[in-house]
Amino acid sequence: MLIGGIEAGGTKIICGIGEWKEGNLKILSEMRFPTTTAAQVIPEMISWFRQYDIKALGIASFGPLDLKKNSPSYGYIKATPKKGWQDVDFVGPFAKALQIPIEFDTDVNGAALGEAIYGAGKNCDVVAYMTVGTGIGVGLLANGQLLHGLVHPEAGHMRILRHPKDTYKGSCTFHNDTEGAGGCLEGYACGPAIAARWGAPGETLYDRKEVWEMEAFYLGQGIANLVLLYSPDRIIIGGGVMHQAQLFEMVREETKKNVNGYIHSEMLDKKIDQYIVPPALGDHAGLMGALELGRRALLK
Repeated sequence: MLIGGIEAGGTKIICGIGEWKEGNLKILSEMRFPTTTAAQVIPEMISWFRQYDIKALGIASFGPLDLKKNSPSYGYIKATPKKGWQDVDFVGPFAKALQIPIEFDTDVNGAALGEAIYGAGKNCDVVAYMTVGTGIGVGLLANGQLLHGLVHPEAGHMRILRHPKDTYKGSCTFHNDTEGAGGCLEGYACGPAIAARWGAPGETLYDRKEVWEMEAFYLGQGIANLVLLYSPDRIIIGGGVMHQAQLFEMVREETKKNVNGYIHSEMLDKKIDQYIVPPALGDHAGLMGALELGRRALLK
């Protein structure tokens, strides 16, 4: 059985075809589209999917999103800063054109789902997935279900303390530190924040220890907050910034420092390298999650 998946990010959209067979999901084909405007790229994606006899579609998208199925704007991308995508009906055109079940969620929830079912979070009851790239987002899965609620988790915007040596006010227009109240995790630690603070993209600063010590200071606060709030069985961190391999060990140490012995767990005390981990699915976590959303659409 063929299932379609869409992982929609701010710069690129990945469409994929997966085959569900004998309890396994395998990616058969994928296509990348630049995230131009909805008016341009949605028809292109629909045309691509029409080549295949897919039975369902999962969409994991950047947001904010309306995920309330009884809402008049269910399936919409809401007030995003991404030009050409504000208040766009994302689900509707696919539902109309393809006439198949569709499941819709955030990109980070999609990645959390992919890793929980097929990757580093397998056999865990509670999984947190954090992406650290152009922005910072967190997806959460508990007992097989993705966490929604009032809207959906926006833990990338949790307020945290600024590093005592950091003079940068933060990149987030909603939560910068102009009044000395502290900024948010995304504003201090996303890729654009690193570039703005140090005057160069993070990938060119790999040998600057002070860059990654400060980054770990911020991410360690964010991860410790996830530990205290949700008590995940595993925390998975992906995204372009985490391609700096030395960063993982530094983040683990900062997390322990912030928890400060309050949580007594062998995973934190002795096995933290198995607790805070990179995605086992690599850059396919989001697409696998989107395909799993499609598979779940068939079960409803």
